[in-house]
Amino acid sequence: MRKPRTRSIVLLAVLLAWFASSVWQAYKPLPDGVGVAMPWRVADEVRFLSDRTFLDSTGVRRSEQEIFDHVFAMIGQAQRLVLLDMFLFNDFAGAEGHIHRALSGELTQALLKRMREVPSLRVVVITDPINTVYGSVDSAPLESLRAAGAQVVVTDLSALRASNPLWSGPWALCCAWLGNRRGGGWLPDPLAKEPITLRSWLALPNFRANHRKVLVVDQGEGWQALVTSANPHDASSAHDNVALQFSGAAALDLVASEAAVAKFSGTVLDALPIPKPIARRADPAEAQVRVLTEAAIRSALLQVIDSAQAGDALDVSVFYLSDRGVVEALIAAQQRGVALRVLLDPNEDAFGRKKNGVPNRPVAGELVQAGIPVRWCDTHGEQCHAKFLFWRTPHKARLIVGSANFTRRNLADLNLETSLEFAATIEHPAMQAANAWFDEVWSNEAGRHFSADYALYADTAWWHRAWYRVGETMGWSTW
Repeated sequence: MRKPRTRSIVLLAVLLAWFASSVWQAYKPLPDGVGVAMPWRVADEVRFLSDRTFLDSTGVRRSEQEIFDHVFAMIGQAQRLVLLDMFLFNDFAGAEGHIHRALSGELTQALLKRMREVPSLRVVVITDPINTVYGSVDSAPLESLRAAGAQVVVTDLSALRASNPLWSGPWALCCAWLGNRRGGGWLPDPLAKEPITLRSWLALPNFRANHRKVLVVDQGEGWQALVTSANPHDASSAHDNVALQFSGAAALDLVASEAAVAKFSGTVLDALPIPKPIARRADPAEAQVRVLTEAAIRSALLQVIDSAQAGDALDVSVFYLSDRGVVEALIAAQQRGVALRVLLDPNEDAFGRKKNGVPNRPVAGELVQAGIPVRWCDTHGEQCHAKFLFWRTPHKARLIVGSANFTRRNLADLNLETSLEFAATIEHPAMQAANAWFDEVWSNEAGRHFSADYALYADTAWWHRAWYRVGETMGWSTW
C-alpha cells in the first residue's frame, strides 16, 4: 500500500512545484527600466520612413525600401557611439523563390566599416538569443562584430515574466539551468538549416523575446535616433515596415532604456559618452516625442484611442491585433463617431510557411460587425509588418510607431518593446508623410496594389475565434 501512496505524494509535490514555479514566472518583479514612459522631449528633424512591397500595374511584385538606407547613413557619420538593439539580426532563409535583400550582411559591414574608419567609435549591439537559436548555433554577424571590438549583449530573457507560464514554470525547474552548447545539435532547425539541440527546441515555447528595433548615434554635438518595426533579417527584407527618425534629447532616453536591458543581461554599459537628457518641458506648440516601452505603449495607445472624438480620424495598420483592451477601445471609438480605418496583415505567410489567419481574421470579423472599415494587406509571401496608430484632427495629430504589435505579449510587460509617440501639428512634414503613406496603401493609389477588400480573407470559423481567445489569454501562441 505504500507505493501508491508514495507515488501520489511525489505526483502532488511535482504538481505543486509546477504550479508555484509557473505563478512565480508569471508575476515575478520586473527588471528595472521595463514598462517605462519617458518624458515628452522637443524633437527636431523628425522623418517618417517606410518600406513598401506592392504589385505594379503589370502585376509584378516590387519593393521600395528606405528604412535601412537611413540606418546605414546614420552609422556612416557616427564619431562616438552607435547603440543598436535589433530582434532578428541574421540571414536565416525565408520562402523559396523570393529575392531577399542581404540586410544582416549589409548592417554588419556598415558597422565594421565605420569601426575601421573611427577606431575610437564605441559600438554596442543588443539582440535576442533567437539569432543563435537559443544557444545552438554561432551567429556570424555577432561573432564578427565581437572580434572587431563591439560590445555584443545577448538579452537574458529569463529576467522577463513568462508569457506562457504553464511551460516556463517547469522549464525553469528542469531545463533552463542546464544552459546549451553550440555545434552539438541533431534536431532540425525550425528557423534555418543548421541542426540544433533538444534544449533549443525546449526553449522555443517560452515565447519570450527582446523584440525591440532601435538605433542611437551621435550627430555632431547632438544625438539622432531611429525606432522602427523593421529587422535586419534577410527573409524579412520585403516586409512592409515603418519608422520614425529624429534628433534631440529623447535619443538619450533610448540609451537609458537600452542600458537597463544590458544591465539585467549581465553587462553594465558604463562610461557611455553621453550627457544627461535636457530636462526642460516641451512646449505643446513644438513637435515633441516620447519613448515608450512595454506596457507603457499599451497605456499610450488606449489614451489616444479613448481621447478621439466624433469628427476625428484614426488609422491603424498592424501585423498583429489581438489585445482585448485595444480591440474594445477601437469599437467604442467607432460608436462615438470617430472615422476609423484598420489595415491588417492577413496572417497568411511566415517565411515560407502558411498560417491560419489567427488572430487578425477573427478580430477583423469583430471589427467589421461593429461597423469599422477593414482592409487587408494583399501580401505575396511578405508580411504587412508595420505597427502604426495615427490620430488626427484638422489641426493636430499623434502618431505611435515602433516594435510593438497590438497584442497581450507585446503590450503587457512580457516581450521587450520600444515605440515612439510623436505629437505635432497636422502640417508637420512627418505627419503629412504618415498620412500619405496610409492613404496610398489603403486606396491603392497610382496603380500600385497594396491592399484588398475585407471579403478576400473574411473568416467566421468558430474554432479560429476560440483559438484566438484561448491563445491570447493563456499565452500559448506565437503572437
